Amino acid sequence: MTDYTDAVQQLQRPKMLIHAARMGLTDYRRERDLRRLGHISLPPELALPHLLQAEERAEDKRRRGDLGYSSLQHIDLLIAVLAEMRLLPRTAAN
Repeated sequence: MTDYTDAVQQLQRPKMLIHAARMGLTDYRRERDLRRLGHISLPPELALPHLLQAEERAEDKRRRGDLGYSSLQHIDLLIAVLAEMRLLPRTAAN
């Protein structure tokens, strides 16, 4: 399996986004939140690559100052990435 820990640790995001995502972890509900993000039926090891790609697109929009950028959606994606990392089997996460 892919080592997602390194990919997540290498994310260079504003501290405010990361702080907001960490605070949102307590309210994360997989079925509800993944449905909203379009990945409801995927197990964590399959949802995570899609979430990381979507987060990267959001980060690109943020950096470009794209008018379509949504900080709320970006935070939702970061919350999902962090939460799904916690759901991975230890061998997949490390």
